[in-house]
Amino acid sequence: MEDLAKLVRYHILTSTTAAGSGHPTSSLSAADVMTGLCFGGYYRFDLDKPENPNNDRLIFSKGHASPLFYSLYATAGKISGEEMLTLRKFGSRLEGHPTTEFPYTEVPTGSLGQGLSVGVGEALSAKMGKLSYRTYVLLGDSEMAEGSVWEAMQLASHYQLDNLVAILDVNRLGQRGETMLGWDTGTYQKRAEAFGWETAVINGHDFTEIKSALDKAVQSKKPFMIIARTVKGKGVAFVEDKDKWHGKALNAEELHNALAELGEVKKDLAGVVADPEKAEAPDLDFKFPKVFPVTDYPKDKAVATRKAYGNALVKLAEAHPGLVVLDAETSNSTYAEDIKKAHAEKFVECFIAEQNMAGMALGFSRRGRLPFVSTFAAFLSRAFDQIRMAQYADANIKFCGSHAGVSIGEDGASQMGLEEIAMFRSISGSVVLYPSDAISTEKLVWESAKHKGNVYIQTTRKETAVIYGPEEEFPIGGSKTLKSSEADQVTVIGAGVTLHEALGAYEELKKENINIRVIDLYSIKPLDLDTLKKAAEETKNIITVEDNHHEGGLAEAVLYGLSELLGVQVKFKALAVKKIPHSGKPDELMAYEEINSKAIAKAVKSVLS
Repeated sequence: MEDLAKLVRYHILTSTTAAGSGHPTSSLSAADVMTGLCFGGYYRFDLDKPENPNNDRLIFSKGHASPLFYSLYATAGKISGEEMLTLRKFGSRLEGHPTTEFPYTEVPTGSLGQGLSVGVGEALSAKMGKLSYRTYVLLGDSEMAEGSVWEAMQLASHYQLDNLVAILDVNRLGQRGETMLGWDTGTYQKRAEAFGWETAVINGHDFTEIKSALDKAVQSKKPFMIIARTVKGKGVAFVEDKDKWHGKALNAEELHNALAELGEVKKDLAGVVADPEKAEAPDLDFKFPKVFPVTDYPKDKAVATRKAYGNALVKLAEAHPGLVVLDAETSNSTYAEDIKKAHAEKFVECFIAEQNMAGMALGFSRRGRLPFVSTFAAFLSRAFDQIRMAQYADANIKFCGSHAGVSIGEDGASQMGLEEIAMFRSISGSVVLYPSDAISTEKLVWESAKHKGNVYIQTTRKETAVIYGPEEEFPIGGSKTLKSSEADQVTVIGAGVTLHEALGAYEELKKENINIRVIDLYSIKPLDLDTLKKAAEETKNIITVEDNHHEGGLAEAVLYGLSELLGVQVKFKALAVKKIPHSGKPDELMAYEEINSKAIAKAVKSVLS
């Protein structure tokens, strides 16, 4: 083990010096404990088949220790010495923080405090699939200040995840100095145990203690945390436990001195990783139907789109064995509770901890499941960093934000999701959907399940009329033109609750012989540009109306899509939530924000005049 650890240190030092940057000292501190884990028979992984469903999972939550991560696989013979010297260089798969370009990366990390949540999702997925793999998560002591770590710890205990092992690298020093607790391993232990974990406090450079802790971890009946007291920069005396060496590589002369101190390195030594147990993976393939089943909604009854979301999940569960629904203690409002009643095994209560919920969803996604994540739209903003990181992980997560906009009424501004469309539009490759009635909601839930990638569906609290029939199709990237004629003078574009206001304005204006075109822009990203351009060219006037902020919302999506036409042929006006909202009746608030049918009619007349 000592010789293997020396080889790991050699790769850490040489690769970071070749790169001219990186985090060698943060990597050196955890080198011994990770060598003991990976090559001591505990970590079970078929290196030739990373896709093996029963491979143990290894997450470096402290992603800046990527030189250690890569060095472990170099020591196992899966990265050459030459490739190690490409660390952080353009075109190399060995990036500054691990990404999925490197096939052994479980999830991209770097934004601290997220890895344990992903680990909870992966460990819970193993339980669901009756697989024996364990999930190991390397944590840095600095990130223990993040609340999401403790969200993950309490839920791991709640679900009794005895297949989850956290390794805490307590090296005392953070980026700018000492961490909150320094080397106070006793306090870390008390806190972890108070959250329901078993623990072992060890010298993280003593292989006898490392082995003893790992033996306990794999036999534990609870989630287990190894609290390893380590020295930052261990193995290189002139940087050991020294401040101002975080994120700093050694220069050539310093590397020469460090390697001399390291002594003889057995470069032909190979670390052996244990094989995983054989197991049949659960069938998680989507049995996609030719026709999406939808609920038979009476045309004369208004239905909230959030209710239709719950109905769709129940039907989807019959076709998708990998479906898992996560909710943040709002399921009786998001209607995710419908899946809990019909298929309890597919429902995970995450309680009021949205960051951990989003991280868990990524873990489920990486293990081949299809997570649907739901809460009030406003609260998803709390998890934006986790959502942002998911875009780099080839994730396939469906988010549903209910209670969007001022139309929720009396609950007031703190509960009104007004920013989430902008938030999700900013995610690379994302899809943003805003259905207006029960039928379109159910169809779009199915379409989102079919789509590979991250999707946001926004639903509303307010009940809305059912305007579509079950035969209608709602492809991603489409739209619906509900009112149209050759005499149209203005195009009004709405989505969700504002579409119904646009239809109301149509009826009011029709009495005055003013013709408007009404478009349901249910797919806000990607856009149906052909329909939008046709409408702009034919009517010359565009009005968007939305129950959220126009910054980054529907208005800006349309503006960007029509940018080549605007200012030349087309007038544009955006109606949106532009005042600080208050408690009140939905109709009062929509009138106050000037996004109701009367405000739309007024805007049409203003544009025409």
